[in-house]
Amino acid sequence: MKLAILSRARQSYSTQRLRSAALQRGHEVKVLNTLRFAIDLSGDEPDLHFRGRPLSTYDAILPRIGNSITYFGTAVVRQFEQMDVYTPNTANGITNARDKLRATQILSRHNIAMPATAFVRNRADVRPAIEQVGGAPVVIKLLEGTQGIGVILAPDAKVAEAIIETLHSTNQNVLIQRFIKESRGRDIRALVVGDRVVAAMRRRAVGDEFRSNVHRGGNVEPVELSPEFERTAVRSAQIMGLKVAGVDMLEGSDGPLVMEVNSSPGLQGIETATKLDVAGAIIDYISNEVAFPDIDVRQRLAVSTGYGVAELVVHAGADLVGKTLGESGLLERDITVLTLNRGTSVIPNPRSRQLLQAEDRLLCFGKTEEMRSMIPSRRRRAKVRRLPKAPPAE
Repeated sequence: MKLAILSRARQSYSTQRLRSAALQRGHEVKVLNTLRFAIDLSGDEPDLHFRGRPLSTYDAILPRIGNSITYFGTAVVRQFEQMDVYTPNTANGITNARDKLRATQILSRHNIAMPATAFVRNRADVRPAIEQVGGAPVVIKLLEGTQGIGVILAPDAKVAEAIIETLHSTNQNVLIQRFIKESRGRDIRALVVGDRVVAAMRRRAVGDEFRSNVHRGGNVEPVELSPEFERTAVRSAQIMGLKVAGVDMLEGSDGPLVMEVNSSPGLQGIETATKLDVAGAIIDYISNEVAFPDIDVRQRLAVSTGYGVAELVVHAGADLVGKTLGESGLLERDITVLTLNRGTSVIPNPRSRQLLQAEDRLLCFGKTEEMRSMIPSRRRRAKVRRLPKAPPAE
């Protein structure tokens, strides 16, 4: 396998460990500075240049995109995707994980437990938001903070309001989050590779510090995760579209609470704590998956005129409830069910004998008009009308 590690920090522990692990396994590997790429959109096919020269062929890339170059870095990763080069973390997945608000919205949509969170912009909405998440003390987070930077614990509502007002005045967007008292000063980092947790550690803050990040001087120790914590970590990474991720969780009284999903997790702390070859596990996974480059399924399937991808919900009382897929009539309407989502479980390529239940979600490919007709709450395509003679009132 010919692998490119996209990293500006060539001498960092994580980059060097990944490079060494690839070389030890007989792979050809290059560390390429992400900012030295040029995206070529002038030819018949997508292409890239590196240091002013056409880029040679690679089987896979491993993005290590820093927070400060997210936009350009994800554009480079996206170009590799268009060139059908395998990447364990897609540009979309990296972008989703980098924005804390977007990540929280996506995870909450899939019923991932998290600390109560609010996002407001108007000064008058700050106090109600603090009460909504459970009252002071609250944690205030910058949307694009990293390594514990931009995370503040406000002990009371007045202090929280002052901090948020100050940050808003500098055009900073912040999240207001419930402070989980029972987990003060400690959290769990699970390193997810593919569909499993390959290593996990517990981080503890030092002294009065409530942030347990290693970069803030936190102590680390290996930890054996319960099945619930492991399932939550793997599912969170998969929802974000990441095959290699560090999932940070708090130990809440009712189970794991996801704080963050990191698309470029550092390896030094977790390898030091667990004595496990995490870098090797990442390289082994990429080597096994390199024949299956990530593709934008919706983009690929929607190129046929009149066809597209849609999610259909089997509402309670619908005719489909209690029928099998074979009896549903979907195939006769030129609609193929790709996956069936039921609660937190996913059934890929469901068979014709699969019985449908209320609230099942069907990811389908088929005729757009046929799928649209199955969504009663949506209006049919309206005819384009002529402009009104009278101009709209000011």
